[in-house]
Amino acid sequence: MSKISFHIPSLDGLRTFSFGVVFAAHAGLYYVVPGGFGVTVFFFLSGFLITTLLRMEFDKSSTVSLRKFYVRRALRILPPFYLILFVASGLTMLGAIDGRVAPQAFLAQALHYANYRIVTHGYGGFAPGTAVYWSLAVEEHFYLLFPLLYLSLRKRNVSGGKQALILAGLCALILGWRCVLVYGLRSSVDRTYIASDTRFDSILFGCTLAVFGNPMLDAPRIADGIWKRALLPLGLIALLASFLIRNGEFRETLRYSLQGVALIPVFVCAMRFPNWGLMKALNYRPIAFVGVLSYSLYLIHQVVLFALAPFLEPRFGAVFAAAVGLTISLLLAWLVHLCVERPFARMRKRFSV
Repeated sequence: MSKISFHIPSLDGLRTFSFGVVFAAHAGLYYVVPGGFGVTVFFFLSGFLITTLLRMEFDKSSTVSLRKFYVRRALRILPPFYLILFVASGLTMLGAIDGRVAPQAFLAQALHYANYRIVTHGYGGFAPGTAVYWSLAVEEHFYLLFPLLYLSLRKRNVSGGKQALILAGLCALILGWRCVLVYGLRSSVDRTYIASDTRFDSILFGCTLAVFGNPMLDAPRIADGIWKRALLPLGLIALLASFLIRNGEFRETLRYSLQGVALIPVFVCAMRFPNWGLMKALNYRPIAFVGVLSYSLYLIHQVVLFALAPFLEPRFGAVFAAAVGLTISLLLAWLVHLCVERPFARMRKRFSV
């Protein structure tokens, strides 16, 4: 039997969009560009893609090889993860980047609990530019658990619709937990923004789309015109509202849920209508290529910005520093892609199904 492999239109373009939002915020536009939304899109995309692949594997072989899943996950995530972490930390300790690396903070990153380290001790002690590793910790925690849940549901012959209801119910429980933390316990913003137990739903919304109404696997249940002329505009309005409502309690509770629901029509239209309107742009080769590099770009870009800032910003300004930083980040990410990601991708194929 042939191995599972397929390309989903527009996903690389959505990765590029997500990285662009994160980069703009980190380059100094955080007061007008919602950098956290870029991470939320990455979470949704990851949940959709990985659950789609799990679904295809089960449909093909009536099971999911957890061993192969975890090996594939490790070969995809860990080589660039550790390479950039060690290089950034080494340059900081050598004085090439201004900062300080604390052993406890480094260990938290290396062992994938950086997000909870930040909640309890703050951002101090991480190599400059590597605080973004908190989001990788959220994903690693999620994917230790989710394949077990998914396999259990499939083994019990739970239908796609009921799977979606269960996952949506988990999203509602997480929203409720955030409300307890914010309204009842008055927890910090970091507690709700970066902790795994309060952000799993951003991934689960993507998983929910993957198991029911999946635009790549399921027959359309809603007419194309309704998606284009009603649901997509409503989704975009909801996203706009999530940015404009500035109430702090809303932003740390309902905002993530609203964005998760609103992203569903965006993703459906991007994948189902890749040649329609603005969705075409997501599939332009240069934009899609940046999406291929997005993981390494995400890990590298802020390290580069921190390294360049003392030399470029005082003399040439933040815009020039950001442009140079983006150029260098693209070049370094391309090198990591060629020298690290591609070789390990070939190894990953041995564990495909």
